[in-house]
Formats: sequence, structure tokens, C-alpha cells
Amino acid sequence: MKTLLLYSEEGCPWCANMKEQLKENKIKFIVRDIGRYEKEWESVSKEAKTEFIPTMCIVNHKEKTKTYLAPDTNFDDIEEGIEKVKKIMLS
Repeated sequence: MKTLLLYSEEGCPWCANMKEQLKENKIKFIVRDIGRYEKEWESVSKEAKTEFIPTMCIVNHKEKTKTYLAPDTNFDDIEEGIEKVKKIMLS
């Protein structure tokens, strides 16, 4: 089983677009507002080596691994990010 965590912030247009695209592609996700989950975001941003949002963390519970996808590091636009999420979630 895999869980997608989406680190975002209210008012961020990229984040809103990412949420909409995930919904349209029927990809389940859990939103983590970086203001509300500040300490968790500090840890994630350090592990993912990014300060940009929307950053995604795909947790593979079976293998006990995490895969991070961050804008400008792992994808250049929302569509590319969605395609990468699909690949990882379905593998």
C-alpha cells in the first residue's frame, strides 16, 4: 500500500492546481498544510532538499520507503508531476 502526502499552503495557486489535477486523475492524497504541520514540513523539506511547494511524499508502507517529488527538482510543471506520481503509485 502507498500513501500520497501533498505538502501545500492555502492560497498557493500551484498547490490548488496540483490538488485539482490529482482529483481529476482519481489519485487519493492527504493534504499537509505546511503552516499547520510546520515541524513535519521542516523535516520533509530537508529530506527532499527543497523549500518549494507543492511537494509530494509517496510513502510505500510495504517497503518502508519514501519518494519525494518537488517542483523545479523532480518536475517542471503540474502535468509532469502527475505523470510521475501515477508511475510511482502504480508500480
